[in-house]
Amino acid sequence: MKAYVKWIIATFALTLILGVVLVGSTIQTYNSFVSLEKGVIAQYEQNQNNYDNMWKKFKESVQVSALYAKDTEKVYKSAIEGRYGDKGSQAVFQFLKEQNPNIDASLYKRIQETVEAGRDSFEENQKLLIDKKRLYTTKLSLFPSSMVASVFNFPHIDLDKYGIVTSERTQEAFNSKKADEIKLED
Repeated sequence: MKAYVKWIIATFALTLILGVVLVGSTIQTYNSFVSLEKGVIAQYEQNQNNYDNMWKKFKESVQVSALYAKDTEKVYKSAIEGRYGDKGSQAVFQFLKEQNPNIDASLYKRIQETVEAGRDSFEENQKLLIDKKRLYTTKLSLFPSSMVASVFNFPHIDLDKYGIVTSERTQEAFNSKKADEIKLED
């Protein structure tokens, strides 16, 4: 075989190998963009799920405490009426040691713990969403993946739609660049 034929075959083989590598790399980069977008969307949905679950727990916990308060009122009322009748005690001096039902404060502590645990869990989900968006936007900016992103018109989703949930107070503080201390008492 002549030298120029070997050179043509080698050039063709090298071009074919480079083409396969380039196509494979492009497919892999494309797939990673799709995967990152799906991850952002899934995390946003998980944040909604977590937030909904958190509020349902709060509402149910408060309903239990309201029921407890209602039942405690019934117990007090029947204890007092049982001792003194419908009109209560008419005595000028009462020398009886009262044994009234106690209100259990642990229920309120459990509600507070539920609130704190729900908020902590929601914060973790918010952090995951922030990190998934960071990974995606970083990959969109890096070379050579930025070229693939440009060719295939990524991102296909509006990343601003998948922001974290925050409060008006936080937004005001970040807009004004000022945050006053929290006053626990007036």
